[in-house]
Amino acid sequence: MRTTPASAGVAAARRKPAWIPAVAALLTVAVCVLAGNWQHRRMHEKETLQAQIAAAAGAAPTALPAGIADWIPWRFRSVTLTGEFDARHQFLLDNRMHAGRVGFDVITPFTLGDGRIVLVDRGWIAGGQTRDVLPAAAPPQGAVTFRGRIDIPPAAYVELGKRAASTGPLWQHLDPRRFAEATGIAVLPIVVNAVEMPRDDGLARNFALPDTGIEKHLGYMVQWYTFAAMAAGLWFWFALRPRLLRRWRR
Repeated sequence: MRTTPASAGVAAARRKPAWIPAVAALLTVAVCVLAGNWQHRRMHEKETLQAQIAAAAGAAPTALPAGIADWIPWRFRSVTLTGEFDARHQFLLDNRMHAGRVGFDVITPFTLGDGRIVLVDRGWIAGGQTRDVLPAAAPPQGAVTFRGRIDIPPAAYVELGKRAASTGPLWQHLDPRRFAEATGIAVLPIVVNAVEMPRDDGLARNFALPDTGIEKHLGYMVQWYTFAAMAAGLWFWFALRPRLLRRWRR
């Protein structure tokens, strides 16, 4: 049987090196396994972080500590505060969600018995019919004792356009440093979320602990390991299996 140029080309294409699919499959499997391992490590890191958050939030309430240079270890700790609210410098945080509704978080400075001042997120209040009239949420008067949870506002944030609210009754972001610059009132670099108040002020308080995203990393890990198994399976089916069948038929 005479070999034509066309048939010779087809035969040559079929005789391409067998190591090319093997190397491609090996690289794919290696990359997918490495990515899966990274997600696995991140998942364990987030599990550790979630356990730390739960332990901090579950600790017995204590007085707000003094002389703290690094507040990060105190984040999510329960504290009991006694002092008076400063209604004159209260402001609202814009575009806060609660139960699917848009409203405001009410932020009120709170003066402790030792003279320190801390910003307190007293809770959420719904907006009115229009944005021209802001809702009223007067704080309790006189000496107040309540339980809260320490949080640390983000130091960096994105502001939309040039409407960077840093004075007045309506703010875009909770920034203790900017508040101190705008008002001349020195406040601690934290915020206390009011978990329980002795007097009903009509505000909604649902300060949920953050979700570290453990399930997200678990899903990505399974996804990458599945890709690795698929790459190995496809290489076996299309590259290795035909060779094994030919040897078995001989």
